[in-house]
Amino acid sequence: MKPVQPDAVLSAVVGPKAGPRGELTKRLWDYIKKNNLQDAKKRTMINADDALKVVFGGKKQVSMFEMTKLVSKHIN
Repeated sequence: MKPVQPDAVLSAVVGPKAGPRGELTKRLWDYIKKNNLQDAKKRTMINADDALKVVFGGKKQVSMFEMTKLVSKHIN
């Protein structure tokens, strides 16, 4: 896969290193799990901390599917 570069906003979460889209997604999920941001009751929802809120356009909570769409705006 072709490497993609996260912008400054996404780099705060997944790091500045470019990589395949799948690797960036894995790093994002590692961050979500490490910080316990997956909603306990509704597992398809992600609760945003301060860093993710910027990535999510100010939203406090998004679904996994919406997250993919919002994150793709931060990849070059």
